[in-house]
Amino acid sequence: MPKATFPRFLSLFSGCGGLDLGFAQAGFKGALSVDIDDTALAVHSSNLGCPVRNLDLTLQDPQLDSTNVFDVLLAGSPCQGFSTSGMRRLDDPRNALLFVAPRVALKHRPKVVVAENVPGALSGAHRAYWDSLHQKMRELGYQTHDLHVDSSDFGVAQKRRRILLIAWRTGATPNFDIEVAPKKVLADVLTGLDGTFNHTPIHLDKCSDDFKIAARIGQGQKLTNSRSGDRSIHTWDIPEVFGKTTKLEREVLTQVLKLRRQVRRRDFGDADPVNTRFLTNAYGVDVLNRLVAKNFLRKLGRYHDLTNTFNGKYRRPHLDAPSRTVDTRFGDHRLFLHPVENRAFTIREAARIQGFPDDFIFTGTNAQQFRMIGNAVPPPLAHGIAKFVRSLL
Repeated sequence: MPKATFPRFLSLFSGCGGLDLGFAQAGFKGALSVDIDDTALAVHSSNLGCPVRNLDLTLQDPQLDSTNVFDVLLAGSPCQGFSTSGMRRLDDPRNALLFVAPRVALKHRPKVVVAENVPGALSGAHRAYWDSLHQKMRELGYQTHDLHVDSSDFGVAQKRRRILLIAWRTGATPNFDIEVAPKKVLADVLTGLDGTFNHTPIHLDKCSDDFKIAARIGQGQKLTNSRSGDRSIHTWDIPEVFGKTTKLEREVLTQVLKLRRQVRRRDFGDADPVNTRFLTNAYGVDVLNRLVAKNFLRKLGRYHDLTNTFNGKYRRPHLDAPSRTVDTRFGDHRLFLHPVENRAFTIREAARIQGFPDDFIFTGTNAQQFRMIGNAVPPPLAHGIAKFVRSLL
């Protein structure tokens, strides 16, 4: 019988190995995985067992000897400069890390290159980076194609959209209808956790303000003064924490909530402070002064605005739906609450929502572990892409 072959990959910006794990599960062998985070590399090495190296890819490329060849180059470069949840600075130096992949491909000529990032890389002026990546790969003789994917299509209990650039020089004519898996919801992954590693639930103190807020937040709801509707809980709905209000004061606050989004002065943001003269004419100055003293309103020159106008904190997801994107702050109860318990998610729960198996063990501080989980590509998504890449080979 012919000897079984295992296509090999080099992984750039590997982190703890979510993308690499999916490829390993699909029968690939890691030639080398590179990152700048020693803690993530230690987790990668202990779980996947393939060679790792700490390397600053802004300064140098990985050096491989002539025997250490690889078929596939994986590049999950940092997304912070492209993400719509961040500052989206066009000149963020991390954006240019997209171009490490063609630089390494020029030296080693892999058969396939997979570059992964957030959909924000295609938005506005930032798209020039992604278009340039296509151009650089084509100049090297590769065909290129974009794949728009969502982790929920790969059996992950999470909505997490990503863009993948696939570059190949194998002569293949691929079918880009990637095989999907049955959908999962949080209830599918948040059971049977007792005794698993990295699972230590810490319930909120019942006497704390955090607990009192969490007790008021139902599934699918969040704390915010900038949105209305059944999914939004306002600070004036929680008098035991934020103080009592009268019927008239709540009427004023509700009116400000509506007007700040309906009467716009600026062409940016999604709301504006409300004209003080209008509010004074409608309700009188005394009620406005009381609401400022109680910290429900703030005075901004000739305008008044609500306090606590963040988009949402203490978000509690539905148990019978996928999670929102697991990010690096997923362990903070002030941002994300467990669906049915008044506490934050544990590290193992976050890992399961990302699709990591229970025998994948995380180490480091809690903050480090949540950061590496939030930065990872969900392994089931990576596995689905890896199966497609094998067809290109």
